[in-house]
Amino acid sequence: MSILYQLIFILILGVAGYILSKRIKFLRRNILLGKAEVRNDQPALRWKTMGLVALGQQKMFKRVVPAFLHLLIYVGFLVINLEVLEFVLDGILGTHRLFAPYLGGLYSAAMNMFEFLAVGVLVSCFAFLIRRNVTKVPRLNKPELKGWPAMDANVILVIEIVLMFAILKMNAADQILAERGVGHYVLVGPLFFSGLFHPIFEGFSDTFLIFVERAAWWFHIIGILAFAIYVTYSKHLHIFLAFPNTWYSNLKPKGEMQNMPEVTNEVNMMLGIPAENAAESPAEIGRFGAKDVNDLSWINVLNAYSCTECGRCTAECPANITGKKLSPRKIMMDVRDRADEVGKSIDAGGPGFDDGKSLLGDYITKEELNACTSCNACVEACPVNIDPLSIILQMRRYVAMEESGTPAQWNAMFQNMETSFSPWKFSPSDRFNWAENVKDEEVK
Repeated sequence: MSILYQLIFILILGVAGYILSKRIKFLRRNILLGKAEVRNDQPALRWKTMGLVALGQQKMFKRVVPAFLHLLIYVGFLVINLEVLEFVLDGILGTHRLFAPYLGGLYSAAMNMFEFLAVGVLVSCFAFLIRRNVTKVPRLNKPELKGWPAMDANVILVIEIVLMFAILKMNAADQILAERGVGHYVLVGPLFFSGLFHPIFEGFSDTFLIFVERAAWWFHIIGILAFAIYVTYSKHLHIFLAFPNTWYSNLKPKGEMQNMPEVTNEVNMMLGIPAENAAESPAEIGRFGAKDVNDLSWINVLNAYSCTECGRCTAECPANITGKKLSPRKIMMDVRDRADEVGKSIDAGGPGFDDGKSLLGDYITKEELNACTSCNACVEACPVNIDPLSIILQMRRYVAMEESGTPAQWNAMFQNMETSFSPWKFSPSDRFNWAENVKDEEVK
């Protein structure tokens, strides 16, 4: 590879790195639009959760077929990137197959493994395209996926298919040139899958094969860099965020609702119970519950950016199954979209959160929030431990405590809970009268 090509490659690498760093800063700032929250307890359990759920794909295997296909793509992504490391070093140093002389026969075995995984990725991507566009799996064809989300999923799958074909074509042309003893090309041993392309290329001249090999090499490395940038705009950002997202999982028992400490302390003081941190001045309560992204915690926003849009949460949601408008997947997509909108406004010198919009109302309706049964089915179903219910409960808390906008039946129940300590409107002293009636019936 000439000095000019090395300089061009380094320039492309630098531009891609610059764009990627800007996107990472943008996403980090957007995530930190949420309120501060510390969640680093039980580190051993958090490492275990991250290993099993993010790395080990534990929750994916509740559905074996898509889980196996996803595993092929996932392992392929991790392992094939080792070959990309060689591409990058070759581009910077002006070498060709830098590791081949040092690894000997092991290099040939590694290349065959890479090609096997590349074919596995091809098969899986074709299968996922069929599931999305031909058989139309219901959870992949919900209203919230219309337009860009559906296109994004298909674009990623097509890109992965093209990149895998580029690897196989590059290896086929490369090995034919090595067998002919052309230039710097290194014979690395028989490669099974790219070898299937040999009959197609053997009749071509050395010049054409060099063009094919170089074009495939440049296409693959530029494609990988472009893919890395594109992922930051895509639902496939979960490839990277699944790891911190599972680390910050809520380890408390499902169904345990998080109280507002300020309100809890006030109630305790009214009841004569010593409040926590009584020596400190009480924190000022800016808002009960959540109306916009900045009322949520940064972990809630991280959840939104980690969403894979797989729809397992929505498929398990009893409200959605019965025809209600609630879709936990849409809740997460809406939080992410609102954070993006505010972030872009801030970067453009705009009003940010003071744009006259809010997450509640402009993105998520009260009808959606009220449909939630708080059953935690969505939390249990998520393959990367996202917690849509936390966001729903915080927004319902705002509607109830700030707007008094809950349905009349709910308000009556809340009042009964406050005065009678039960959802029913009768005195606590009469609560067990029904038991006396049962006893009388037994006597009769």
